Order: sequence, then structure tokens, then C-alpha cells
Amino acid sequence: MREPGRSAIGTWSGGRFLHFGEAIEEDRLAALLRPGEGIDTVLTADAYGQGEADRVLARALEGVAREDYSLVGAIGHDFYEGERNGPKGFPRFTDPALRRPDDYASYLRMATEAQLERVGASQFDLLLLHNPDRIGYSSEVVWDGMAALRDAGLTAKIGVAPGPANGFTLDLIACLERFGEQIDWAMIILNPLEPWPGELVLDAAARHEVKVITRVVDYGGLFWDDLRPGMELAKGDHRGFRPAGWIERGLERLAELRPFAERAELTPMGLACQWNLAHPAVECVAPTLIQEVGPEARTIESERAELAAIPADIRLSAEDVAAIRAIGDNTNSMALKGAALDFEGEEQPDRWPLSQDLAEVGGRWGIDPERDLAYASA
Repeated sequence: MREPGRSAIGTWSGGRFLHFGEAIEEDRLAALLRPGEGIDTVLTADAYGQGEADRVLARALEGVAREDYSLVGAIGHDFYEGERNGPKGFPRFTDPALRRPDDYASYLRMATEAQLERVGASQFDLLLLHNPDRIGYSSEVVWDGMAALRDAGLTAKIGVAPGPANGFTLDLIACLERFGEQIDWAMIILNPLEPWPGELVLDAAARHEVKVITRVVDYGGLFWDDLRPGMELAKGDHRGFRPAGWIERGLERLAELRPFAERAELTPMGLACQWNLAHPAVECVAPTLIQEVGPEARTIESERAELAAIPADIRLSAEDVAAIRAIGDNTNSMALKGAALDFEGEEQPDRWPLSQDLAEVGGRWGIDPERDLAYASA
């Protein structure tokens, strides 16, 4: 078994399965994902391309000794029996329309074995429950089923990966409180320009000895230093969900961060990664590698080389970390997913009402939902 390393690459990079930038050729993506040259951790989710991302990763792993890399998988979206709901994707396997709790464990085992077969491996080093709904965070049956996969030798460690959008703060903390003895890792969104709300779960993760992988470290690609004001994004680019002017505002804040990077002899991405890794429980960073539009865009291969070269020693002081956080403060800047005070209507796979139990969870960690989890413009 090999724990995830300091930096990782996911199959969501390269634009083929999640639309960030241009979709690179499959050969380039396989080469990008191939462990070695400073990066030994690779991540994939079975829902990406309905298994196609797993098969590309299998190509990338051909000929690489199994002990030389950490393999992270993710399951949870049922594309085997469920029907895709447009841009919302496939339903979670816990959808009551698909199965009852008695069938959760058998689904988890089937999905894990199928993903392992596509990847060409016999065991994951870490298997994540991918984008769970309310049931996934709170069901003992679900987490007993995940633990059974570890007991069966299909994975060495288990964890949870909230998403796909930002939020799920109290849901994740409650999950760690209840199942923390079983859970080894969690994945959250965190970067210097989006410290909120991911930072709110870090103390709970550390208390329960749950290690953290951070994604979106790049802040939509801004920290790769390859975005310019008014720049055209690829057609259908997922970053289109961000509010108008996000690039221009982000570049203004990046200009304030550059002196910190220069003093520490870090690139902007190096600064983002080191800022994340300076936090309690954060053990691994997994930014999205993006090939931007146009012939003058930097190559995605150069991004990989930059990620691999980021120094292991943390060069930021506690004062630096706090000052950077103040520059990037995004508190209350968006409506969050998961349990929400303002939720009305029928429960959704990614949003539901805030229960009294979850409000009490917040109280135990000094989190006031009205103050700390509300959208200021709502």
C-alpha cells in the first residue's frame, strides 16, 4: 500500500472528461497521467466518461511497477442502472428510486470491482465515496459497505469526496464525527482565493486523524498564470459557471499575492500548493491541469513539470499564510451545496434542508450557519 503523495493528477485534467480548457488527445492525457518524474499519485472516478477515464488511466499505468505509485479511485454515481439527468449527471447509488439500503453494499462492491478491472489493478490504495448525497454522508449502512471493501482487500484506505460544487461543510464534519474511525481521507476544495468554506472542516479532519486531499488548487486555472483579462474560454468550458469578471478580479488579487511567491521563490501555483499544505490535515494537492485555448497557451505538459517541481519544504510562515488568506477572503461569496438554511422544496441530490442535528454539529465547531455558511447576496 502506498499513501497518496504530496501532489497528484486526476483524470479530470486535460479536458477530455470534465470540460476545463481544450480536450487534449488521449495519448497526451495518458502520458500526463503516467506516474513518475516527481508525481506518483493518480486519481480517477468511475463516472468520468462512464468508465472511459479509468481505461485511459490503465494505459498510463502500463509497465509502471505497482509499488511505484498510489492509485486513488472514486465511486458513487450509478451509471450502470441510473439514467443521466442532463448536466446534473447520473444519480447517486443511494437514490431511493434505484435501490434500498440492503443493496448498498452489493452495489459498492460491484462498482469497485468494475473500476479496478477497467484500471487493470487488483487493489486501490484509496477509494473515495464520490459526491455523496445526504444519505451517503449519514448512513451507517453506506460506511459499513465502504469499510467492507477495505476488509475484502479491494482498497487499503477509504474516504469521502464531497462535491462537485463548493459546500457540504456541516455534512462532512458530521460524517467525520460519526464515521471518523473508519474514514482515512477526505477531499475538499481549497486554494488561496477560495479559503471558504473548505477551511471550516480542517480542524475536524485533524481531530479525527483524517488526511485531506485538496482540489481546485488552481482556482479555475488562474494559478497556472495563463489567464488574461477578457480571455476566451473553450466552448462548453465548466468555468462558465463562475460569475462574470472572475478572471479580472482574480488577477487583481493574484498581483497582491506575487510578492509572497517571489520572496519564497515559488511560482503562483507553487504558492497555492504550499499555502494549502501549510494547513492542518492537508497532505495532498490535486490541481486541475488545463490546456487553455489558442496557440500561445502554455502546454499542459509544462504545468505537470511545474507541479512536480514544487519544493517539499514549506516556505511560508504562519504570518504569510494568514496574510494570503486575508487577500483571498471569499467568505459568504456564494450559495453553498449540501445542508442549507435557505433550502425550500424537494430534497435534491446535492442540496437539502439544514437539520437541527447539523446545526448542533456546527455549534460544536464554532460554526454558525447564518453567519458562516450563508450567501451574503441572498
